[in-house]
Amino acid sequence: MIVVAGELRVASVDRDRYLAAVAEVTAQARQAPGCLDFVQAADPLDPERIVVLERWESDEDLQRFRSSGDPDDAGPDLPEIVSADVRKYRISAVEEP
Repeated sequence: MIVVAGELRVASVDRDRYLAAVAEVTAQARQAPGCLDFVQAADPLDPERIVVLERWESDEDLQRFRSSGDPDDAGPDLPEIVSADVRKYRISAVEEP
């Protein structure tokens, strides 16, 4: 399993606009083969922070989704991302908490 997790930071006045702009990407990801979960959500305490969580069955599924868009499509009109700290993790085992 592949987990992509971390945070994005945008100006607090731009956070709702960012999340609205990526809503369709979220919907597309959740329908993609191998996608187990995909969410970008507002942090309830920090108005500039967006939490990122993706779970994929494999690297191939993740890469297939990331390369599936129209290369001529500029994508959604996003506000500036001030900083990003998002990492990819390879999970070798999954257990009940």
